[in-house]
Amino acid sequence: MYVGRFVVVGPEGGAYRVSSRSFPNRAITARDDAEALTVGPTEDAPDTDNPYVSYNCLRVVETPTGETVAFGNGSHVDPIAEKLELGYPARDALAESLLALDYEKDNYDTPRIAATITDDGEALIGTVRKDALLVETVDEPTLVATYEKDAPEPIDFDAESAAAAASESYALEYEHAVCAAGVVRTENGFETAIENGD
Repeated sequence: MYVGRFVVVGPEGGAYRVSSRSFPNRAITARDDAEALTVGPTEDAPDTDNPYVSYNCLRVVETPTGETVAFGNGSHVDPIAEKLELGYPARDALAESLLALDYEKDNYDTPRIAATITDDGEALIGTVRKDALLVETVDEPTLVATYEKDAPEPIDFDAESAAAAASESYALEYEHAVCAAGVVRTENGFETAIENGD
């Protein structure tokens, strides 16, 4: 099954995976001491003017109450992170940013998906589709994808490290895996990792 890009989130951690039929030549790179992970084309990727190919997919930010991580499938990750830094509750940061940027105006009306986890384990997942805006608090690993599984649903996902989260999401049996990012809560803050496949 092809579900496109997806996020998995739970109170202890989560992952974001790029799955793509149209733009497979992409990888995730770490910036700012892994406080930001960025999806972008590889050196051998053909030129494109598609605005949805490159973006920050994960950011760890300092909020007035501690650290929070935000991750998702597009440029909405930045305004979510910025609102969190300003002290917005995670629910409001997700809802306002998803609503403001809306679903992607491509040939498929691709939903925007995102998740947040606070350093005390509050996890939320959100999506904006052509027909709905959903933001939910979750207490177990939950997945939402851009296609087929575009409403949050529970998933069996038990990664004890960021590297395991990235690898496990990359290995899930959904078609056209390209790259993945993993994140987990630790006593010393959030740990992130990247899986760029072959």
